[in-house]
Amino acid sequence: MDSKDFGNEQKQAVFQEPASGFNPQRQINSPQSFFSRFRMVFKSFIIGFLTLLLLIPMFMIGNLIREREETAGEASNEVRQKWSGAQTIMGPILTVPFQTEQTGLNNEGKKETKTVVTAYQILPESLEISGQIRTRELERGLYEVVVYNAPLELKGSFVAPEELISLVKAGGILFDEVTLDIGISDMRGIVDRVLMDWGGRELVFNPGIRHNKILTSGISVAVDLNSLVENQTVAFSAHIELKGSQSLMFAPLGKTTRVKLESNCNTPSFTGAYLPNERNVENGFTGEWKIMHLNRNYPQAIYGDEWQHDVSASVFGVEMLIPVQHYQKAMRSVKYAILIILLTFVTCFFVEIIQKKNIHPFQYLLVGLALCLFYALLVSISEHAGFCVAYVIASLMTVLLLASYMAGILKAKKMAFSIGGLLALLYLYIFVLIQMETYALLAGSIGLFVILAVIMYFSQRIKWGGK
Repeated sequence: MDSKDFGNEQKQAVFQEPASGFNPQRQINSPQSFFSRFRMVFKSFIIGFLTLLLLIPMFMIGNLIREREETAGEASNEVRQKWSGAQTIMGPILTVPFQTEQTGLNNEGKKETKTVVTAYQILPESLEISGQIRTRELERGLYEVVVYNAPLELKGSFVAPEELISLVKAGGILFDEVTLDIGISDMRGIVDRVLMDWGGRELVFNPGIRHNKILTSGISVAVDLNSLVENQTVAFSAHIELKGSQSLMFAPLGKTTRVKLESNCNTPSFTGAYLPNERNVENGFTGEWKIMHLNRNYPQAIYGDEWQHDVSASVFGVEMLIPVQHYQKAMRSVKYAILIILLTFVTCFFVEIIQKKNIHPFQYLLVGLALCLFYALLVSISEHAGFCVAYVIASLMTVLLLASYMAGILKAKKMAFSIGGLLALLYLYIFVLIQMETYALLAGSIGLFVILAVIMYFSQRIKWGGK
């Protein structure tokens, strides 16, 4: 090679850009360099988008829980309709019908006098009710419904008010239609005939009520009003074999009303306008009520056509239900789903940075779907084993699945199972919040504050604009 050729080659080498050379300007303008520099920022936006996207399956799971709860309610109502529904006992009430003459204008505008039957309602002077409620459970598919049998003893006395004496003297009382009425909300619950002792005479009740605007359904028996007028007071007693479901309620119609109930039900809920004066819930329950006529808003005697009071507003008693709370607790846990998903994603993101691993967005999506599936497992298992057992099983399944999956992604078992341990602590924290009632808001607020503080501590050590 002569000197001329060597010069040409050297000259060509000077103006030719090396194939593997470094060009600073091209490196700065390269899209690949830009995305590499802000990779963590873009990954953060992707994680946020996936978190919002996972709200769709969580919404569907929430609808599933509500649908299952409605199905359980329908099954319970079907059993109650075939057995007997909630029972409310009102009475006894002494109904005294009498005739009055009323003058008015007829359709032709002429004065016309007609006979009208009006009822005078007398409530008992004293009323004592005692009963032993025996509950049992009927099954309808996956669901259980509490029903009961309750033999009730009613006793007390009636005192003739002055208005009654005036009506007797004025005349017009239909003595043959004077009845003693007892209101029973569901007549299907009467098991045997109802006997009444009225001043020493044994009487048998019949279905239906006449001349009584206070009661809508129940039983009645004709009584001798003269015994009350002559003696000024009459004692009574009655025995009712009753069955029902859901609840047993009473109306405090006596001037002094006393109710004493005993039951083998371990999950009573005392409800209504009055709570028992004494109660004990241990291997069943006992409850005793004492209500005066001054505790309610209607008098002891009144004309039926003037009755404008709502007796049902003063009823009281006890509900006997199986506490089906797993659906409510599952719905409460669903409300924390966004917290669990977000914290799990943040933990995986920090581990990804620390371990210098790359977790694909699709893998984040699979992790999120596994977290959503936890709630479906929780509801389905709780229908068979109860909420607490279902929560433990579902959380263990989810933690083991995600820990194993992260171990395969990160190729670091220790770090993967550390993530699983943090997730287990998070599930435990949510479980404690669900079980708490009084301090749930306080514990939740403090817990979220601590979690946010930890995230802020680790996030400040990351160079978000760096590679």
